Amino acid sequence: MITRRHLITGLAGIGLSGLLTRPGMALQIINYSGPELAQLAATGKPYLMDFYATWCVTCAAQQRVLDDLQSEAAYADIPILRIDWDTYGNSELARNMAIPRRSTLVLMRGETELGRLVAETRKDRIGALLDLASS
Repeated sequence: MITRRHLITGLAGIGLSGLLTRPGMALQIINYSGPELAQLAATGKPYLMDFYATWCVTCAAQQRVLDDLQSEAAYADIPILRIDWDTYGNSELARNMAIPRRSTLVLMRGETELGRLVAETRKDRIGALLDLASS
């Protein structure tokens, strides 16, 4: 018997796999709720973890930079996993990754951290972080 939880999880997985396989799409934003991280890590491809808060001015500035960068082909295949600081800032995920605060960007490949920025809003620095995905 399929429960509501199984159905929702399955549909989320289908939606996530569609985001990861669409050719030519710009930076894809996936809102974190739990299973998305394991699904992204399992692909072995780079992804950006964005610890943000809706009220955070620095986070908004980072989002504007990421929006600007999304038009560049070099970053088209890097999904962004947005993790709401108000919900997950004190979570096991944030503690295990030693995330110091909102406005932290962490570039990952699988379960390996490639680099991170904290409270950085300069386009060249965020672009350099994303460039690590091709190394």
